[in-house]
Amino acid sequence: MERYICVDIGGTSIKHGLICTDGEFVEKGSLDTQAWKGAGHILERVNGVIENYMAENTVNGLCISTAGIVDPMSGKIIHANGNIPDYTGIGLKEYFQGKFSIPCEVENDVNCAGIAEAVSGAAADKNIAFCMTIGTGVGGCLLIDKKVFHGACNCACEVGYLQLQKGELEPEGCAGMLVRRVAERKGEPVGQWDGKKVLEGAKKQDADCLEALDHLAEILGVGIANICYVINPEVVVLGGGIMSREYEDLLYPRIRRAMDAHLIPLIARHTELKMAVHRNEAGMLGAFFHFLQRREDVNKIHS
Repeated sequence: MERYICVDIGGTSIKHGLICTDGEFVEKGSLDTQAWKGAGHILERVNGVIENYMAENTVNGLCISTAGIVDPMSGKIIHANGNIPDYTGIGLKEYFQGKFSIPCEVENDVNCAGIAEAVSGAAADKNIAFCMTIGTGVGGCLLIDKKVFHGACNCACEVGYLQLQKGELEPEGCAGMLVRRVAERKGEPVGQWDGKKVLEGAKKQDADCLEALDHLAEILGVGIANICYVINPEVVVLGGGIMSREYEDLLYPRIRRAMDAHLIPLIARHTELKMAVHRNEAGMLGAFFHFLQRREDVNKIHS
């Protein structure tokens, strides 16, 4: 059975694993990204991961999920924010194929998470799906027949930059929004709070924490409704750090109510809202599925 290395490069951690063609991981691990040290340092850390796997396995391909806007044809980072210095312009596919002489494919991490849900997750039975990751930042992707719609310059569905009357999604992220709102209402320093503490407070019926969740749900509901008016998906899948199973009972009904309040009944009735199935493995699994999709496309071109 063929084996593939999967690497998910995030701002906080680099998740990695060895996956077989049946979609099962035989090994998994992670290490800190240390993103502040820049792109060169990240390449060194990923090199070490790949070398370790290749030392003990015959590897048939390298599947990379990464932060930043990616050109999936060239496997190049075409835009990245300041969280990873010098990342913009790095040709990951060219670099790793040249160094290790194995096929490599690269895709954005949110797109990979969406592919994982579309192929074997919450949207597996749907043809048109919108997947949204909600955490420190907000990301989204549209999947049509289980493939990502990239747009004219690979920037489709950058929903974190939506301009909404009640607040913007991206500048401080959803976790930051919750923390700031609760701290302000309690008159306490922001540093005394984090997203998990807010969610735990809401579970205990803390009024300020519940109000912050309602505010966040309203912003997300407006954003999701606007997206639904444009693309009319069969399902919207919610994933990311905040959307953990532990807090699903707090978050899901609030977002569903807010979403429905801003949709006409026809669209609301025909739009499912689901929580993501694949959690920590979503980026790696999606990178693997993307690799297979790209290899199939390449084979078609050359056949």
